[in-house]
Amino acid sequence: MGREEQIEEREVLDSIFPDEIQDISDTEYRITITLDIPDDNAEETPSMVLTVRYPEDYPDKPPFLELASAPNAPPHQYINIADDRFQLLEGIQDTIEENLGMAMIFTVVSALKDAAEQLAVERRDAAIKAQEEAALAAEREENKKFQGTPVNRETFLKWRESFLQELEDQRIKEEEEKAAEMKKARIKEPVKLTGKQLWERGLAGKGDEDLEGDDDVPVEEVQKLTV
Repeated sequence: MGREEQIEEREVLDSIFPDEIQDISDTEYRITITLDIPDDNAEETPSMVLTVRYPEDYPDKPPFLELASAPNAPPHQYINIADDRFQLLEGIQDTIEENLGMAMIFTVVSALKDAAEQLAVERRDAAIKAQEEAALAAEREENKKFQGTPVNRETFLKWRESFLQELEDQRIKEEEEKAAEMKKARIKEPVKLTGKQLWERGLAGKGDEDLEGDDDVPVEEVQKLTV
């Protein structure tokens, strides 16, 4: 009965996969499986090739299966059959065990297709999540530049002390600068007395010899006023 069931299953598969199945021998064939990945931006749809070989007592014993990338298939961002084939085949072992004694290749193909598509979607979602988390982290770092120090009693008193000290330092600096400017002015310009001030000091009418000992009034100014 094993060989008869194999021939019957092969005929059914030919009607299901007319363009995807290719015979290698009477007991061996290949099926190309095209993956449908939602929201996939790949230029070409990824695909893989399942090679099936019947043992003599199939379906009571599991078939021999090999999985490979389709010839000349472009690399896909989220799935690589050459690297993932062992994981995918291992993932369908329970399906094979559950279907022993029955024709199972269609079920195996469906399970492999679902597993590969799910793997690609999980990796895509993980990549998107990682990108979003990286963007949020970058945004948080950028926002830190615009965040001030939280205001509380301690920080306010510290700021107030610093602010008052700055004001005091500025006041002292301005007074020092003003004093320096006044000192320079007194040195460069002699003090000029009005006629009234000369009269009050008893200097009106004095000659040069009388003013030589007077340190308060420049001689040249007195001369101008008494001439």
